[in-house]
Amino acid sequence: MANSKRLTEGKRPVLRASFDAYSAPQADRWVAVALRTISPALDPNASDEAWDWLYSGRIETRRALLHTQPCTVSVTQASTRITWTIRPVLFLPLTHRQGIELPACTQEFTPHASD
Repeated sequence: MANSKRLTEGKRPVLRASFDAYSAPQADRWVAVALRTISPALDPNASDEAWDWLYSGRIETRRALLHTQPCTVSVTQASTRITWTIRPVLFLPLTHRQGIELPACTQEFTPHASD
């Protein structure tokens, strides 16, 4: 998940995007691609934070994920902090999240009548 938060306001973080990764390396790669993509537009300090994680922090992130520990990666740009939260999940997805239509199997579900 990627959140952003204005540091000068007392508001809660805002969810901007989420991604279902199917492995620790895939989750780690997704954050790395996002950081590489935005780094040219960041100020020098934020860019340094991004590249710091890309060169050295990524190893710790991968290690934590392989031990089923959640991780965050943050970059502060001016008065906004962007945070990626990566957490392992212990359940299987029941359906995809893309598209407007639900899968055909949802039409087969009939709830139990209450006694």
